[in-house]
Amino acid sequence: MNGARGVIGSEYMHWAKTRSSARFNLATSGLGNLPLSDLGARIEDLELTRAGGYGYEPLQQGLAQRLNVSVDSIVAAIGTSLANHLAMAYLLKPGDEVLIEHPTYEPLLALAKHLGAEVKRFERRFEEGFRALPDEIEGKISPRTCLIVITNLHNPSGVLTDDETLRQVGAIARSVNARVLVDEVYLETLFEKPVRTCFHLGNEFVVTSSLTKAFGLSGLRCGWIVAEPDVAQGIWRLNDLFGVMAAHPAERLSAIALQQLDQISARARALLLTNHGLVNQFLDSRDDLEAVRPKFGTIVFPRVRDGTTEGLIASLRTKYETSVVPGSFFEMPAHFRLGVAGDTETLAAGLERLSAALDEVANS
Repeated sequence: MNGARGVIGSEYMHWAKTRSSARFNLATSGLGNLPLSDLGARIEDLELTRAGGYGYEPLQQGLAQRLNVSVDSIVAAIGTSLANHLAMAYLLKPGDEVLIEHPTYEPLLALAKHLGAEVKRFERRFEEGFRALPDEIEGKISPRTCLIVITNLHNPSGVLTDDETLRQVGAIARSVNARVLVDEVYLETLFEKPVRTCFHLGNEFVVTSSLTKAFGLSGLRCGWIVAEPDVAQGIWRLNDLFGVMAAHPAERLSAIALQQLDQISARARALLLTNHGLVNQFLDSRDDLEAVRPKFGTIVFPRVRDGTTEGLIASLRTKYETSVVPGSFFEMPAHFRLGVAGDTETLAAGLERLSAALDEVANS
């Protein structure tokens, strides 16, 4: 019902926590976990608690320097998930119209419905390379639209939206006095320095991200929101209702990690270069699949040429001990999302099993 709290929880996250694990897990979308020993932290670097206040200053300063923004534009959050929740909860009230891409990351859609927003969609089509098209957005926006929601790199396809396109989206949003929320968690896999955040394109942009996908640092839950200072201050105040303060050892370890991202990035970049090559070889070998092949990132979103992937995914899991993310979680049942950032041996073995499962489905 519009104006009332709707969906409680995320079907995708429930699946990810209870059914995604497998011997050959190709459903994960981030780098494998970096060992604590590789972070170079000492026990002397940690404390259990700190004084109160909004944010841990060394972490706030480190994020501001990395993103080339002012400290008062940074809101620390427990991962991108909470960052998205805080940003949307601040920017939307029940009954507000929000325009969200299709396909999209299901928790974003579930969150908007949970907050009581009226959800409209704009299309990112396979046939057009899953590009975000300003004309498509302009055709769907209305004077009632308060927020446009985009992922960049796009989740589930991994496609990059360039700055010029985002500028056009920003101009469309300004024309109706709306904001643009951009989840940039996969953008970190471009490994650019300085980081290429669209916040610099205009104050209508509110950006979320974290260290979880590109660096194998998911356990730190180091997420953030970037917004103009008055919005950031409002989000900090809203967070008083949710988390109050983060776990201080994680804040300290996150500040240490930020100082070492050049070295961590080199490891991640080398792994992804190798793994993208394996995935491209696999896709080249399959006439029954078609895919938009992103140059960057940790995910790809193939489509079967005939039918849906329901039987394939069931067989893959039960017979071949391998998991991928069902495309139904992105409202596209002919697709599946394939994670390419695990260790190379597991990826290679998983792709062999995926080929066997595809052959079995084709011959059945």
